[in-house]
Formats: sequence, structure tokens, C-alpha cells
Amino acid sequence: MDRLRSLNPFGSLSSSVIALALSALVLFYLVRLVVEPTLALQTLAKAFGLGSTYAIVALGFVLIFKGTQVVNFAQGALAMVGALWVSFLVADGHIPLTTLRNPLIEITPYWLGWFLSVLVALVFAGLLGLVIERVVIRPMIGQPLFSVAVITLGLETMFRTMANDAVRIQLRPLNIPWGTDGFTVGGETDAAGVTSGGAFIAWSYIAAMITAGVAFLAVFFFYRSRMGVAMRAVAFDQEAAMAQGINVGRVFAIAWVAGTILAAIGGIFATQPPIAQTGAVAVETQFIAFRALPAVILGGLDSVQGALVGGLIIGLAEITAGQYLSQYAGFLGAGYPLIVPYLVMIVGLLVRPYGFFGTPEVRRV
Repeated sequence: MDRLRSLNPFGSLSSSVIALALSALVLFYLVRLVVEPTLALQTLAKAFGLGSTYAIVALGFVLIFKGTQVVNFAQGALAMVGALWVSFLVADGHIPLTTLRNPLIEITPYWLGWFLSVLVALVFAGLLGLVIERVVIRPMIGQPLFSVAVITLGLETMFRTMANDAVRIQLRPLNIPWGTDGFTVGGETDAAGVTSGGAFIAWSYIAAMITAGVAFLAVFFFYRSRMGVAMRAVAFDQEAAMAQGINVGRVFAIAWVAGTILAAIGGIFATQPPIAQTGAVAVETQFIAFRALPAVILGGLDSVQGALVGGLIIGLAEITAGQYLSQYAGFLGAGYPLIVPYLVMIVGLLVRPYGFFGTPEVRRV
């Protein structure tokens, strides 16, 4: 089987359709910002907060796929496990998988101890990714990719069952410093200093946007390092990379460590507004991967920039539909906003089958 790659086999039609759709969305919000600025600003902040969370999870998918050519179906379960480890550290006050007390949580101010505890949880998440790669994925190098994908499904079932058992009876709080608090933009302030009528923006939106920005900057600079170039070479052709002396096993390990850490970060934000209001790990936390999947596909399964753009587009579409089509909820159904991302994904794939930034590939048998 020969594989021929083309830079742009779709012509200019798909680009025109995408540009037209995005222009219409921008025009819509420009009008809304004039007509109803408070609601439009609040909706945009919420959309970018959700889109940033999707982008973080999507980036984890992309890194693992670029490094190993495997779609990691266990991403949602790993997100839930990572969030659980944060709960063990900050709510239970002990190191995950041990009975040792976590001294970091006693550091003042509280937010500093919490942040350091999260870093420890991310280290555990990375170690879990490394173990998965060494024990399960690396022995499958050279084997059919379908078999490896099925293995990740098995991992998803195993980790999901374990995590569900931990939260089925009682939710596991993360004790996030900002909670569901936020700030108000605009509005009027009375004599008592209380502001009303403005756009409420939750701190979790800002935290998600900042985290996504840091994650993508880190990946941007990593891809310009020696190991980053090696990962891109492996993503292009594993056999050719091995022939050039690139350590494919090391690339696999880095991809899984990074992907698992990003899954854990996504799991943390999956407990926060606008996705959830509990601030605790629940059974629903695992679904963040399936909610982010349209962003992965829309942006392109092998594209880092596609993960960011796809996440923001899907977040914007979901929140916009939820806000401005709510009057039709009786006809569309209560859960219609969760369907919108998949509709956008389907339309996007009809226009550009490999995603907006995915690598087009023509197969000739």
C-alpha cells in the first residue's frame, strides 16, 4: 500500500465555507455586543472557558496520536483518575496510593499549597502514563493499530470502573481556591458597593484560558527542541524514524506522559463551571473526553493548532446555542446544547474530512 500525502486536495471551496461560517459567527457577536453587550460578553467568556477546557483535553489526544498513531480511548478515565488524585491530596490530605500525609496542603496562603499539591497529582498522572506506555503500549510497537486502540478501550473500562467506585456514593471535592466565584464586568454599583446588572465571569473561565495558553505555548516550544523534532519525525513515519536512529520508545513515553498529564488537567476543569458546578469529582467527570472529541476531530487528529482552534470553536458553538436557542428548548429538548458539538463536527468533516488542520492523506492500494 502506497501512501501519498497532499497539501490541499480539497481545493478552495472548503476554505471558503469555513471562512464564511466563522465570519457569520463573528458578525453575530458584533451585533450582540452592540444590542445586548452584558449578555454577549458573559456568553463569550463562558464559551472561551469551555473551549479552553476542550482544547486542553484535545491536546492530550493529539500528542498521543502524533507520537503513537493511536487514538487513546482511555483519555476520559485518565482525566477522572487525575482529578481523583488531586482530591486525595487536598481533601483527604494524603499522598495518592499511600497513607503518607500531604504536608503541602498546610502551606499558607492556601492557594499556594493547593497549586503545589496539584503539581504532585500531575506527577502521579505522568507516572501512570509512563507505566501504561511501558507495560501495555510499547510491547505493541509494530502491531496493528486497531489492536492498540482496543487495548486503550480496555484501559478505559478498568480505570473508569475503579474511579466510579471511589465517587459513586460520595463526590470527591477538589477544594479549588476560587470555587464558583467570579467577578462582574460593567453594571451599576450601589452605595453599599454591591454591583448588579453586569456580566458575571467565573474565575474558572479565566483559569481554563490561562492554563490552555500555557499548555499550548509549552508544546509550541517543545516541538522546536531536539526531542520535539524527533516526535514530529515519528508522527510522519515511524519506520523511517527508527531507521534514522530515533528512539521511538522514548517518543512513545513522552507522548503518553504528556497526554495523561493533560487529561488530568482537563479532569480538574471538568468539575468547574461551565461544565459542572460541584467542584468535585463525579461519575460525569469521565465524559469530558467524549465532550472534547468533536474538537479533536474538527481541528484535526494530528494537529496541535487544530486542538486549540477546534476546542474554541466547539465551546463557542455549544455555549452560543445553549444561550440563544434556549427559547426553543421545548422543541429541541433539554440536552440539545450537548448535541450541537457533534453536529458541528459532522458538518466540518463533510467540508474538510481530515479536520481543519489535519494532514490530508490519500491511500492507494
